[in-house]
Amino acid sequence: MLAWRRIKPVLIACLIVSLLMLTTWKASYLLLLGRLLIGGGLLLLVFGVLEHSPRRLPKFLARWVLQVLRVAFLVPVAFALTYALTTYGDPQYWWLNASRMNGFRMMVGVGVLVAPRMAISALLTQISGEAQHQALAFALERSELERQALAARMGLLQAQVEPHFLFNKLANVRELVDAQSPQASKVLASLIGYMRAAVPRLHDPTSTVQQEMELVRAYLDVMHMRMSDRLQFLLHADDAVRMLDCPAMTLLTLVENAVRHGIDPSEEGGRIEVRVQLSNGRCHAQVIDTGVEFRQTTAGLGTGLNNLCERLQLAFGGDAQLQLIQLEPHGVCAEAEFPARPTAA
Repeated sequence: MLAWRRIKPVLIACLIVSLLMLTTWKASYLLLLGRLLIGGGLLLLVFGVLEHSPRRLPKFLARWVLQVLRVAFLVPVAFALTYALTTYGDPQYWWLNASRMNGFRMMVGVGVLVAPRMAISALLTQISGEAQHQALAFALERSELERQALAARMGLLQAQVEPHFLFNKLANVRELVDAQSPQASKVLASLIGYMRAAVPRLHDPTSTVQQEMELVRAYLDVMHMRMSDRLQFLLHADDAVRMLDCPAMTLLTLVENAVRHGIDPSEEGGRIEVRVQLSNGRCHAQVIDTGVEFRQTTAGLGTGLNNLCERLQLAFGGDAQLQLIQLEPHGVCAEAEFPARPTAA
């Protein structure tokens, strides 16, 4: 009600009016300024107290009109009270003194001209502030809804990754069992140990490069037991990238794709290299395999890579890239690039 943003214009207006009235004012300047400040303060107090009174108004009467009219009508009352306060104790009533009445008339005249305009300006400022506050509230609410929608979308994509990943691994074990391979039991035991460590992380929307590399190593160890004479691998991550944020299952999806579509179909097998480096503030992840060339289907990159591409775009607001490059004489390089973002403490 008496905030500085309201008091300041009143003080400035009183100072300006006092300087304009000084040429015709007979008494001291301090008395003139004091009376203007008291009158202006009383009007400001009335403006604030009656701002929301009455609670309900007729439809034909806008509240701002009522407030401006109140200020205009109360100008004489405010300055009458001002003169009564500043002349208290004098033997003669102030309205019987011609000089004081002239001063009163001047203040009322100026007040009727200035006070309603200041009231309108204050109301416009208030309405503008409320509109900005409401717009900010709407923007924050919209941002929160967008964040919730993004989290829901990421959760859906993550849920799609889990069965895709698990079914592929179980299919590999089934192949060994069907072939009555002596490695089946050993591979299954390794897979169980791997799943015990990996499955809890499947539900996390983000991980670190270090955690991703550990999952990739565990996965390739299992695959190497299944095709020991057909699979070699090398993993390397710069120290600068190990604790950076990385969407969960990013590297694992690329490596699994390389095994499934590159190494597995090749009679000779091949080699997989996983490299993660930092360059110009961005994280560059490469998964290179020397298997058969990748054949793009009518669905594009395939379920796993299409899913990964969308998850990267959501996680980094569109500032991420995923591409496959054919190598000569054979093989594929899958490259993922995204902003280097330190993991939250």
